[in-house]
Amino acid sequence: MTTTLRPTGPLQSEADGARSRPYDVCVNSRPVGRLDLATHLAFGPTVGQIRALRIEEPDRRRGRATVAALAAEEILRGWRCTRVEAIIPADAAAAVRLATVLGYVERNRTLSKPLPGQAPDLPDGSVGRPMSDAEYGPWLAHAKEHYARDWMAQGIPESQAYAKSEADHAAQLPDGTATDGVRLRVLEHLGTAVGTLWVTVRDSGAYVFDVEVAEEYRGRGHGRSLLRLAEREALSAGARQIGLNVFTNNTPAMRLYASLGYQPTAYHLSKPLL
Repeated sequence: MTTTLRPTGPLQSEADGARSRPYDVCVNSRPVGRLDLATHLAFGPTVGQIRALRIEEPDRRRGRATVAALAAEEILRGWRCTRVEAIIPADAAAAVRLATVLGYVERNRTLSKPLPGQAPDLPDGSVGRPMSDAEYGPWLAHAKEHYARDWMAQGIPESQAYAKSEADHAAQLPDGTATDGVRLRVLEHLGTAVGTLWVTVRDSGAYVFDVEVAEEYRGRGHGRSLLRLAEREALSAGARQIGLNVFTNNTPAMRLYASLGYQPTAYHLSKPLL
């Protein structure tokens, strides 16, 4: 039996080079699954995304997904993509195994945890306060630079890393400190500012976009205090769940989040298209 991809809609092309197209995964012309391909909104048209790949239950474990994924890569090469990315739910163990066999490497993951019923206390001498307008400008410039460098450390080209940093910050902080749902906080310990926090609350969920301890105050437990502060802010805004992103090569952060009860919700994988 032959597994092929059949377009189910026209190729969508934008002036900036962005593309997308849906496909049926077929066996001898019989649809057995679905595939959605696109170029990356943040990284640009040279990076492709497998946005969805699903094989229906009766046809699983027969190599259909493998053939579909390889065919998807060929399509993306035809779009002149040099890298492909995929996001796999943490509970999709078979998909993670397949991606690993095909050469995809996990770069980062999203984590989440239910919030406790009661706000956690901060250590004695530590308090959180709103970030001032005077502090916001320098913080934003530093956050953009640090975020871009984090991506470059993952092998992302400099131009893509800076473009993503600019786009993400513009999208998430359109009105600066006045952006709806955004809480920018400074952690002080014994009267000294030791770290910063950016958490956004929307509906019943909160997301920690940035948490950083000043370099000279690291290794003293302030990172844990900042995450407790994030939970306090989220709970006060009515959130019931909190999430964040972590690069998988950041072992200390991974250990800290695990110790606080965060669990993976999705794995972000990448593969060069040679």
